[in-house]
Amino acid sequence: MKENKNPIVITKNRLIILFIFVIVCFIIIVLKIGYLQLFNIKASLKELDKLSTKKVYGPSMPRGRIYDRNYNIIVDNVGTNLISYKKESGMKIEDEINLAYTLAEKLNVDYASLSNEQLKKFWLVNNKEKADKKITDEEYELYERRKLKASEIESLKIKRVTDEELSTYSQLDKEAAYIYYLMGKGYYYDEKIIKEDASDQEYAYVIQNKNKLKGISASTSWKRIYPYGDTLRQILGNVSTNKTGIPQEFKAEYLNKGYSLNDRVGLSYLEYEYEDELKGTKDEYEIKNGKKTLIKQGNKGNDIVLSIDINLQIALEKIIEEEIINAKKEANTRYFDHSSVIITDPKTGEILAMASKQITPTLDGYKISDYTTNLLTGSDTPGSIVKGASMLVGYKTGNLKIGDVFYDKCIKFKNTPSKCSWSNSLGALNDITALKFSSNSYQFQLALKVAGIKYYYNMPIKIDDGALNTYRSVFNKLGLGVKSGIDLPFETEGYKGKTSNAGLLLNYSIGQYDTYSVLQLSSYLNTIVNEGERYKLNLVKEIRKATKTDELGSVKSTYDKKLLNTVDIDKIYFQRVKEGFKSVMEGYLGKGYMGNSPTPAGKTGTSESFYDSDGDGVVDTETYSKSFIGYAPFDNPVMSIVSISPHISHKNGSSSYTSNVNKRIVSRICNIFFENYK
Repeated sequence: MKENKNPIVITKNRLIILFIFVIVCFIIIVLKIGYLQLFNIKASLKELDKLSTKKVYGPSMPRGRIYDRNYNIIVDNVGTNLISYKKESGMKIEDEINLAYTLAEKLNVDYASLSNEQLKKFWLVNNKEKADKKITDEEYELYERRKLKASEIESLKIKRVTDEELSTYSQLDKEAAYIYYLMGKGYYYDEKIIKEDASDQEYAYVIQNKNKLKGISASTSWKRIYPYGDTLRQILGNVSTNKTGIPQEFKAEYLNKGYSLNDRVGLSYLEYEYEDELKGTKDEYEIKNGKKTLIKQGNKGNDIVLSIDINLQIALEKIIEEEIINAKKEANTRYFDHSSVIITDPKTGEILAMASKQITPTLDGYKISDYTTNLLTGSDTPGSIVKGASMLVGYKTGNLKIGDVFYDKCIKFKNTPSKCSWSNSLGALNDITALKFSSNSYQFQLALKVAGIKYYYNMPIKIDDGALNTYRSVFNKLGLGVKSGIDLPFETEGYKGKTSNAGLLLNYSIGQYDTYSVLQLSSYLNTIVNEGERYKLNLVKEIRKATKTDELGSVKSTYDKKLLNTVDIDKIYFQRVKEGFKSVMEGYLGKGYMGNSPTPAGKTGTSESFYDSDGDGVVDTETYSKSFIGYAPFDNPVMSIVSISPHISHKNGSSSYTSNVNKRIVSRICNIFFENYK
């Protein structure tokens, strides 16, 4: 049978097939819709419900409090009134200007931070016709031809607003200008803080007139307070304000953690380091069909308990302030400007008190500034206090035996000046008496042995980096030239010299080359006390869980001392160094340095240092700095102390006098410590 090839028949058959296919598809769609409506309506409604429901969060909750080791509150929160603005749809520039003037009449606004540029911008929005006339026809033509940007036109207008035009503005105008600036600061529809710490009357005014003040609201918030004033203030750190929210330099970090731009966050030191614990959790709300429902209640942040004793801290700060003022009245202290002290529990690394104060002469006397962060970020030439570490280098390398005797003498290399001890008559010294009398020569001779050099007078000398690297390796393990691990940001590693020769090796052995922070010196001292075990320095003892009341919550976590490393040197050698430190305090160099402390041990230091006297970035004046490390009691230490007073005197001054400010500070605070903390 022949196949029908009639085009009309073929087309008709194809249309029939297409029609059947469309009908089948339509039936499938109808069945699917029917199924969804009849059998899956719950899932559909659930999905619809999700689309119509929104979660929002309340403002930042109060942060956790900060206590000292005896549970005295040293950072707390207090309620404060806020007045804020959130732009509503339909608000025009004219409406915002009128609103700013209305608020300026009712609120006491400090407009001191209003810049001249911000005031000019306010003039421009108030004088639109005059503002437009400040642009020439040629400039408008360039703008039309896209040769000038809109921002450039605006800049030209601002630049051309004259002081005479601004002179007509009254105090009320300036207050309104500042409020208008605050209303437009930040993202378009974000809530902007107009005033923090609003009075009860101002708060009540906004509440009573809310319907008239479009976009303005009043609420309560919190702010940090410090019951002990400026004590330890730098180390406690800062928190952003309601106005600033998250500052620009912190945005990437905090937004990656899920924060909102208007959240209040820790910005420095303890507040920053313990942000995850101190921050509160926000109230969580569900908005459905225009109704807002609390679904999860927020809470304030966890509390932290410091190892600091606030009473000891207050005493230390007061003593430093008094003694640096006394020192500036003494001869030869022209370049002296600060003293720094840290007191720790050497067995755990807990910091009991830490302070640095800077003194600046003024026309009325002296200005004292908190300089405590210098303990982390500064570094000083330590001088003889590192001689305990140098002895340990000798013991470790086998170049020094217990009881080895060297005769104190000047060391002279060819074409270089002699290098001597502070006295030319120290005589024959062993490893104990070398520390007791702080012999430089003993350390010089030991360093030459470590370098494998057989010394003779006026010899030519050249050494490689090996000996200096050996010294640095041991010093690092003791805590010098490496970070202490303290639970604070921004800690320095000090300065490491980049060149090496015989003279620098000898200088290094007596603490006259690399520089170290006060924290590192404390870590080093504690490592000797613990006979080779180096523990992390720490400020926080406990984390306490947040409570609904003002009561201290249960312990969430406790700081356990953390071993950073051990030094591979036999404990007998550490014990020998400690005996040497004890002998220092029994001799005339250390006698009375730690006041009435029971059986103290320690090491004094005087270093040659350098000072930039004219602020041009180049050190140009040779000075002397005083340092001290010590602990007590000798057999069972409960405290260790490090004190540095840089540039306490200078060469070629009108006097050779050197102030005892360092000794006075250490002696006084040690007496207070052992009167109260036996």
